[in-house]
Amino acid sequence: MENKQKNYVLPIAIMFALFFMIAFVTGLQNPFGVIVKNQFGASSFLSQLGNLANFIAYACMGIPAGYMLSKIGYKKTALLAVVIGFAGVAVTYVSGKAESFGIYLCGAFVSGFSMCMLNTVVNPMLNTLGGGGNKGNQLIQFAGVCNSTAATIVPVLVGYLMGSNEAARTIAKANPALFIAMGIFALAFVVLAVSNIPEPAYESASKEEKSADGKKYSAMSFRHFVLGIVAIFIYVGVEVGIPNISNLYMTQELGIDPAMAGSLVGTYWFLMLVGRLIGGSIAGKVSSKVMLTTVSGIALVFVLAAIFTPATSNVMMPVFQSDISFGMVNVPAGIMFLVLCGLCTSVMWGGIFNLAVEGLGKYTAAASGIFMVMVCGGGILPAIQGFVADATTYMTSYWVVVAGLAYLVFYALVGSKNVNKNIPTE
Repeated sequence: MENKQKNYVLPIAIMFALFFMIAFVTGLQNPFGVIVKNQFGASSFLSQLGNLANFIAYACMGIPAGYMLSKIGYKKTALLAVVIGFAGVAVTYVSGKAESFGIYLCGAFVSGFSMCMLNTVVNPMLNTLGGGGNKGNQLIQFAGVCNSTAATIVPVLVGYLMGSNEAARTIAKANPALFIAMGIFALAFVVLAVSNIPEPAYESASKEEKSADGKKYSAMSFRHFVLGIVAIFIYVGVEVGIPNISNLYMTQELGIDPAMAGSLVGTYWFLMLVGRLIGGSIAGKVSSKVMLTTVSGIALVFVLAAIFTPATSNVMMPVFQSDISFGMVNVPAGIMFLVLCGLCTSVMWGGIFNLAVEGLGKYTAAASGIFMVMVCGGGILPAIQGFVADATTYMTSYWVVVAGLAYLVFYALVGSKNVNKNIPTE
């Protein structure tokens, strides 16, 4: 067994790298929103179309990705996802050369296909490589830290690459970040191709659905699950919308330098990393319902505080800077409240997922696929928020986030209760 685990060290490292890439490539759409707004004269709504294209791909690819796993296996699906990811980043690079907004959107959409496929692969793959149980779960938690690390670095890196010359803030200036992404994808493909990776055992879906009950019911028959996928749709939108729109607000309205704005957004993602470490350490003692209620309520308070705090009110706060250090910076108090939301959004996914699939039994696998489709909320809600920002102001658009957080509080307290316990799940 020890030799077997040693043989899996390299594949595990690549899975960690892919977890890193999921956040890195997805996170590019945050600073790129500022870039395309400047380079192409885009509105706040149009600046979020790259993010929308990236996430809407989940709605298109979620179920097909699950189907691919059952037909060609995890390794081949992962290899295909890496190729598509490389292609998506390459198209983004071409968009910088061609100075084309349309090509940029195509790159974001293609990248989204890859991110969805990788998300579908890496979680069960790491669980298998770890031998399941606590070890498998531990590997996934460590991978989540890699994910948060990438999300922290990318806005800081791209903000640094943009510099202080507003006219020079173009996609082409972000090429070093794109080259890093393509390099990691290329390395991941080679290592995956030559590695011996086990395939998780598949259970026949037809066997599961043979009974009359299997034909009569599905995951969508459970009220708490239906309300749960709405919650996950809203959660991802809230998680992405808070930093994306704050980046636009800081650079377009407050006149904050893109490098500093990127550092503040990076601090938001760093606090998500911190929150995940804390959440993982207390999850065994605190129920998902209590955790989700608490963090959703606190985030709601933070966003309301940001909306009602005057833009002229400044505070000193530690910020994750481009030289990978912390420094005290004078920032608008409203921005500080939005950055602090990272501590709250960090643990929402796990809480919502656990509550939504509670009591689903044999329908849990299908439910997981539907969850992946609903990740598209990360593109749709920020686009709606950008539209509201165009029609009103950036801070007014945060009422969209307030409404979303209010729903999450409702779901934690009321909507998550399983009222369909009469449905057979064995």
